[in-house]
Amino acid sequence: MIERRRALLIAAGAAWLAPWQAAQAGAQIEEPLADAVRGALAAAVADNAPPKPSFERMDDRLAYLRWLGTMSDRLKKRKSEALTRIEFLEALWYESKRAGLEPALVLGLVQVESAFRKYAISKAGARGYMQVMPFWTRLIGDGDVSRLFHMQTNLRFGCMILRHYLDVEKGDLFLALGRYNGSRGRPEYPNGVLGARQAWLLPAGLPA
Repeated sequence: MIERRRALLIAAGAAWLAPWQAAQAGAQIEEPLADAVRGALAAAVADNAPPKPSFERMDDRLAYLRWLGTMSDRLKKRKSEALTRIEFLEALWYESKRAGLEPALVLGLVQVESAFRKYAISKAGARGYMQVMPFWTRLIGDGDVSRLFHMQTNLRFGCMILRHYLDVEKGDLFLALGRYNGSRGRPEYPNGVLGARQAWLLPAGLPA
């Protein structure tokens, strides 16, 4: 019964979210961070190295290349320039995996938050692909808000913030997504992201 209800909610989210609808950005709420948490998050976002995935097994590399090609085809409507599209997907995959997140989930979140617009700004002031609130640059960054329009920086902040919220909510994705959007406890946003996620899953049998 619970699984059926969850499936219906996800389906409702998919119906609510048109394939490329305008951004539905919210706003993370500034909360006190323990020193250890602040330090860990600051260290996680400080490394500016470009995303260069390495693979010990050829099968893993081939799976990654299949993912890259499939997602690039699906993203053409929103990013027509091939190099820009590939660079975005490379960075998103890298930052998702680095934060222990599923790339399809992060793609769904970006779709809902910014509709894949690099320079999107919400009414609350959240910025970039993952609609990161400026206060995060003060809490765990160097204070330069303009850097949230840098592709990899924005994706890194967004992924680490979602990872932080998942840890806070003890792995409850529904509540973590609500916290990310500043709408914790309400179903519209989590269901929208989960619905959007479906479009970014690989065909059955191909690893994410």
